[in-house]
Amino acid sequence: MKQIRNRIFHIPIRFSLFWPNFAGSFMIQLQNIRQNPEEVIQRLSIRGIDAAETVSQIVTKDKQARENRTRMESLQARSNQLAREVGELMKSGKREEAEPLKQESVQIKEELKGLQDSVESLETEVRELVVSLPNTPSTTVPTGKSAEDNVTVTTWGKEPELHEGALPHWDLATKYDIIDFELGVKITGAGFPVYKGKGAKLQRALIQFFLNEASNAGYLEVQVPHMVNADSGFGTGQLPDKEGQMYYMPLDDLYMIPTAEVPVTNFFRDVILEESQLPVKTTGYTPCFRREAGSYGAHVRGLNRLHQFDKVEIVQIVHPETSYQVLEDMHAYVQGLLQKLGLHYRLLLLCGGDMGMASAKTYDLEVWSGAQQRWLECSSVSNFETFQTHRLKCRFRNKEGKTELAHSLNGSALALPRIVAAILENYQTPEGIVVPEVLRPYCGFDLIN
Repeated sequence: MKQIRNRIFHIPIRFSLFWPNFAGSFMIQLQNIRQNPEEVIQRLSIRGIDAAETVSQIVTKDKQARENRTRMESLQARSNQLAREVGELMKSGKREEAEPLKQESVQIKEELKGLQDSVESLETEVRELVVSLPNTPSTTVPTGKSAEDNVTVTTWGKEPELHEGALPHWDLATKYDIIDFELGVKITGAGFPVYKGKGAKLQRALIQFFLNEASNAGYLEVQVPHMVNADSGFGTGQLPDKEGQMYYMPLDDLYMIPTAEVPVTNFFRDVILEESQLPVKTTGYTPCFRREAGSYGAHVRGLNRLHQFDKVEIVQIVHPETSYQVLEDMHAYVQGLLQKLGLHYRLLLLCGGDMGMASAKTYDLEVWSGAQQRWLECSSVSNFETFQTHRLKCRFRNKEGKTELAHSLNGSALALPRIVAAILENYQTPEGIVVPEVLRPYCGFDLIN
């Protein structure tokens, strides 16, 4: 993600086959590159990416493809004219006069075939280059290359004062027999824990709490498939960007979802909404599946990083004029959840180099892990502007009756593993783990001991 050369992935045949379905979505993004190449380069530099060469290639190859198409149209018109003239001469018995025209027609057809092959090759190259580029960041995103360049916007609460001998959550899980990591390894492998007893009930309580809060905030709750096709993965930007991080089932050509964002946002693929329907607010709970290849070490121990975990997602499709206010509202909503849970957290504005490919602006929320003495990311809230809706062809009809692209946003509200880790560590006492008051009606108990 940090270097443009790493953005250009090998595209498997199964993925390239559905590209023609999205030809129209590329054209609007391509039009922006045609008209504003320097602005695109400048905006991508916020990510720490030098896109000048890639943008130059896109502009050059696109220009050549369009020139070749113009030449093809001219030749096709001449070919049609020749066909008519040859037909008239043949009817009149003027075969000798028709012969040079027939030869010219043959030459034109040969040239047309070469131009057609050239145009198809050039347009494929342009599509590959365009899809390799991440979204252009908002001008309010700080320039930077890594997490060290992120900006702390606010911090809430204070570090918990833990008793002597306080344990990290993986030891607490074993002590109270609520999460069995080894059993998960036996059944599946590392990164697939088994929740037991009060651990399972705490999970269920958090999911129910998050869903109820989202419903109260006006989000429509949905249940969605946990597998998606390649079109859906492409529409939200997971493909081809994160193909190596997704579990793929070749027999069915399906992917396990890395987040509910993928199926929920794809509700709106090839949909034209009325302006009066905006904003559309949707929430859903799903397990999430991520390969997380190459993740090793103490920082991923326990619940810190998993291959399967639970999460409640919120998604909005909004009018472009309101999307940045909605982004502020959405991260404020997620902050409210953390405050109700009584968890010390901080809000970060991500720099360009630390954002996901599809995002135009992202806020991360991190909870404090008392026993580990470190911050744990538990939510990302992002505005994708039209990056996803380009691909999805998600539009709305404005008051003048014209269609335009909507903006899409989503956020974790919330991802459970690191919330559970923070609750176990921050609420531990010598007598057991105190359940946050807001969760007690859902859990049916006040203490894990």
